[in-house]
Amino acid sequence: MAAKEEIPPRYDINAKWDACLDLSIRRVVYSSLAGAAGGLVFFRSPVTRWASVAFGAGVGIGTAYTECSYLFNESPPK
Repeated sequence: MAAKEEIPPRYDINAKWDACLDLSIRRVVYSSLAGAAGGLVFFRSPVTRWASVAFGAGVGIGTAYTECSYLFNESPPK
């Protein structure tokens, strides 16, 4: 019986996409919730509360994009 060749983690694109999607969803949800909580505590106007949620989501998207680019380009974070 021939041994199944395993793809090295460095070249496993499916694993990288899975990790990237998982990281992105978690970061966007958590930072949006943090923005919503901050908006409820600090702001009275619904517009500014939604703006704080949008800011939190933007921060989550930005950090997820940075981590995914490190994951795909194999360069270590600074």
